Amino acid sequence: MEKKYGVYICKGCDIAETVKIEGLEEVATKEKQIPICKSHNALCSPEGLDLIKGDISGEGVNIVVVAACSPRAKHREFKFDGCIVERINLREFVAWSQEPNTEDTQALADDYMRIGIIKAQNTDLPEPFFLEELDKTVLVIGGGVSGMSSALGAAEAGYNVLLVEKQAELGGWAARMHKQLPQSYPFEAIEENSVQSTIDKVTSNSNIKVYMSSEIEKIAGVPGMYDVSIKTNGGSEQAKAGAVVMAAGWRPYDANKLPHLGYGANPNVITNVQMEEIAKSGKITRPSDGKEAKRVAFIQCAGSRDPEHLPYCSSYCCLTSLKQAAYVREKNPDAMAYILYKDVRTPGQYELFYKSMQDDPGVMLTKGVVTGVSEGPDGDLNVEVSDTFLGEKIIIEADMVVLATGMVPNSRIDAEDLAKWKVKFDEIAVAKGGKPDPNAPLEPHKIPNILNLEYKQGPELPVLDEAYGFNDSNYICFQYETSRTGIYAAGSIRQPMHMLGSIEDGLGASLKAIQCMEATEKGFAVHPRAYDQTYPEVNLQKCTSCKRCTEECPFSAIEEDDKGTPFHKMSRCRRCGTCLGSCPERVINFKDFSIKMMSNMFKGMDIPDEGLRLIGLVCENDAYPALDMAALNRSKWSNAIRFIPVRCLGNLNLAWIADALSVGVDGMILIGCKFGENYQCHFVKGSELANERLGKLQETLGRLQLEPERVELVQLSINDYDKLPQILADYVEKLDEMEPNPFKEF
Repeated sequence: MEKKYGVYICKGCDIAETVKIEGLEEVATKEKQIPICKSHNALCSPEGLDLIKGDISGEGVNIVVVAACSPRAKHREFKFDGCIVERINLREFVAWSQEPNTEDTQALADDYMRIGIIKAQNTDLPEPFFLEELDKTVLVIGGGVSGMSSALGAAEAGYNVLLVEKQAELGGWAARMHKQLPQSYPFEAIEENSVQSTIDKVTSNSNIKVYMSSEIEKIAGVPGMYDVSIKTNGGSEQAKAGAVVMAAGWRPYDANKLPHLGYGANPNVITNVQMEEIAKSGKITRPSDGKEAKRVAFIQCAGSRDPEHLPYCSSYCCLTSLKQAAYVREKNPDAMAYILYKDVRTPGQYELFYKSMQDDPGVMLTKGVVTGVSEGPDGDLNVEVSDTFLGEKIIIEADMVVLATGMVPNSRIDAEDLAKWKVKFDEIAVAKGGKPDPNAPLEPHKIPNILNLEYKQGPELPVLDEAYGFNDSNYICFQYETSRTGIYAAGSIRQPMHMLGSIEDGLGASLKAIQCMEATEKGFAVHPRAYDQTYPEVNLQKCTSCKRCTEECPFSAIEEDDKGTPFHKMSRCRRCGTCLGSCPERVINFKDFSIKMMSNMFKGMDIPDEGLRLIGLVCENDAYPALDMAALNRSKWSNAIRFIPVRCLGNLNLAWIADALSVGVDGMILIGCKFGENYQCHFVKGSELANERLGKLQETLGRLQLEPERVELVQLSINDYDKLPQILADYVEKLDEMEPNPFKEF
């Protein structure tokens, strides 16, 4: 398109009181030769917006540069259809964070004007990527409460659903429960099991096709166009889907691993799952002799919150024991239930249920650590408890003991399963002419299990923590999200949860699946860049097939053809730009974000012969909002730093640092999300990749006799905004002690 530029400067929010507007206008009109440059007291006002719209319709302006507040504010106001809009942050980055009317503050504002105009000059309107064919069927894997809720949510919204269940019946573990926890206010009394009602709704819904005793053989393709093979009825059936909800459920922790609590040694020590079956059959009787159990002890955290077993809390166990204590009391008002806990955890409004059970005189709750369960006379059991509130050991006599065992997600691979798959992979290696490798690590998400994806990065979803095994993404803002675009985790495969939570989770995941399909149809990315219609454009003629992009893509959006040449599967792409940063040949770019654009922005700044000039590359998801928040609190920072947002620190291409230093920039600070075990990156590992690349670069800088410390990476969460001024001050002080960049002379 033929570009016609208009620059619009806002005087409001202290901007006109901090810098000279005429100076900014001079940069735009005389230095950058922009034909239209106007200012207004409040650009976001109806009059200010009419000023811009008038030039769009009357003068043909199609590149709008708005120098005003943060691009995170007034997004709707400054959106003009058919136009490229570039925002320059004069309010937060200058007016609210710098001393007013100084030469350095003016120089800072002038540089932001230059940078913004250069970015606009290097930006083109997006050309959305559309699939040739699109299917809007939702594939739901798992017919438990979460899966059925997800299927009903999508079906009732008008979408077709394929529901694949491994067992011969729907309902999962919930169908085996005697009664359920309360699901509505006042959350005080247990209710009849409603799972059969949900099953009836699923089987009678014309939009849902149910596959029983079936498994997924293969999922290939991309969001909007998945090819699915389903093993069913002794054969294989092919289907299409647009998005996937994985609700493959859980299994109880193996109580045979808890001999110290008497399981396996005494038949009257049972699990909470077995207790449901006993209650469903009638009276609460003990397995050994059928005698009615009038004294039932519940041992909480049986194998949970224990590094030797399950290191996490399963959250549902406390509520289940309270529910089962209600069984004991309902079936015999003279019976007693003893709940022995480390802590009682009843999230949300279930605290009301906890309180109602506390009021029952036949339910005794006591804090302590169970050290052993032994057999007493007449088949009774003695439960030994230490660290009690009484400060001494006690023994509780019981007819029966119930172990509150935790949830294990079906995506978790136990050690014995690992050994099985190790043998299988060794057989595959031999079949291909290789040799078994006893030292080869087996990554849990690469072991065939549930999805059987035809993805370069493995057939299953990566797990957040191998010890936990849940398919949670750890994305703070995006529940149900996984690192495989279009595939959403729901229910207890994502995190431990009770039935009501599973229902809500299944519905939420189905809405995410729908959102993904609708976004894909319009050429939009999915979260977090849900508004983005750009996509990676690759100059394959210059590609050397180094495969760095395929290895580093966090979403398995880049595959390789038969010759080993990488290619993008666009509807899997989240537009994070990690591939752009990984490419040593600079051949991957976006319409509005490219290697050349960033380098031109660095080169377009005014570099003084004396004094520091620094660049801050900041992640748009955490670091940039943190800067805005610091400015909102009127924090001050050095005017030597020019902040430039990036989609993610995974965008970092080492060429940028070389280009910046070569024009005399004294240093670069990279501010991104925290990485490691508790990573917070919206794109999984952006900051971590930047850190790895930086390690290679710093070695190079040392050989060039440039201090590696000139480039620094800072991990920051959004709520650390108050720490930013000191972080920046420390960095500036460190650079101030160094000699000026010798490239300033050239």
